[in-house]
Amino acid sequence: MAQVLEFRLPDLGEGLTGAEIVRWLVEVGDVVAIDQPVVEVETAKAMVDVPCPYAGVVTARFGEEGTELPVGAPLITVAVGAADSGGPTEGSGNVLVGYGTSEAPARRRRVRPASAAAAAVNGRSIAAESVEERGDGPRADTAGRDASEAGRVDGSGAIANGRAGAPEQVVDGPVAVISPLVRRLARENGLDLKELTGTGPDGLILRADVEYALRAAAVQRRPAPAPSATPAPASATPSGGTRIPLKGVRGAVADKLSRSRSEIPDATCWVDADATELMRARAAMNAAGGPKISLLALLARICTAALARFPELNSTVDMAAREIVRLDAVHLGFAAQTERGLVVPVVKDAHARDAESLSTEFARLTEAARTGGLTPAELTGGTFTLNNYGVFGVDGSTPIINHPEAAMLGVGRIVPKPWVHEGELAVRQVVQLSLAFDHRVCDGGTAGGFLRYVADCVEQPTVLLRTL
Repeated sequence: MAQVLEFRLPDLGEGLTGAEIVRWLVEVGDVVAIDQPVVEVETAKAMVDVPCPYAGVVTARFGEEGTELPVGAPLITVAVGAADSGGPTEGSGNVLVGYGTSEAPARRRRVRPASAAAAAVNGRSIAAESVEERGDGPRADTAGRDASEAGRVDGSGAIANGRAGAPEQVVDGPVAVISPLVRRLARENGLDLKELTGTGPDGLILRADVEYALRAAAVQRRPAPAPSATPAPASATPSGGTRIPLKGVRGAVADKLSRSRSEIPDATCWVDADATELMRARAAMNAAGGPKISLLALLARICTAALARFPELNSTVDMAAREIVRLDAVHLGFAAQTERGLVVPVVKDAHARDAESLSTEFARLTEAARTGGLTPAELTGGTFTLNNYGVFGVDGSTPIINHPEAAMLGVGRIVPKPWVHEGELAVRQVVQLSLAFDHRVCDGGTAGGFLRYVADCVEQPTVLLRTL
């Protein structure tokens, strides 16, 4: 006899609290194997294929494409042990953080009203299974939903078809809230969830319930408007226009840049440098045979040498402890523009790599960024960022530091310009370098010394020989 198991959105690591469904990879009725990807989701860090830890037949899917779900929300249900599923399920390889089937989690049963019988999912009707709850907090499940009804998936990731009948009784456990986002919204606004009546299935408190309560409280606190003889001015909000949600990668970029500007007292210095000799050195390296060396790799090698001389810029600030933390390893981030927006992959232990190794790793991470295959680990942990905005055909910029790092080096395009070389006017390959730095970790003298060393290495690559 088949057993119906529920698979929830797992913890994808790096502090991520949710993800958006981009594309379903299975349909209801499909047979899936252990660790087979069933859905493609987008987090604030990357695109991720989520594998299912069960083998069996898909009996339900929760959430349409474009829906945002919190970690822990139901994704699919799978009937395991059926004849066409290859037998009972076994433990998966635990391929993502936060789930696996090698050991069953502790559960406590919730009592469902007898009126709950069956639900339809994606046009297919299946029997509603008994609802159970993990030991990590309350939840409310439905075995499916009917597309013809007014069902929806709200921002908390819970399935809501409206309340019908009395809410289910909870044997034990706190307030019926599944979404950590709902809890945080209530906590940040001083709202007691125990005073709310949920409108979700079986009394589940949804994000809409919290927002409604906050609006009602705001109306009660609002003073009555004073009488005025003149008409109220027109709203400053323009009519029409297109609203674009700040979510996924774009939302993560917005949050990080806002935090950088609000927390980091940054300053910028810049200098023009003659890159003619650097371009010649690269051409000579590539003409000698072997793997091609990229310009970005040479600039990265210069950065790691400069950070060895000026370690203040490879640090972070802990304001709670009032300490500057100088970091031993250089994990070098680099800006990459993709169809999904700007991402910053990280080359781990860049200080221990030569130009050839750096070229290989830059190429691998750039390709993964373009195809959406970067993992959260490859997008976090940077200690210094190199931003080559010259690929956009511009000369200069004032970079925004990638919080919580302390500095970012910006590189403009390399173009022929008039330049005084050895006392005579000549046409040389000139580049503008700009350094944004956290003024808490160093003064202008240190930042200027770092930038001058980088410029010297660009103009005379043999300067690097002193540090090799």
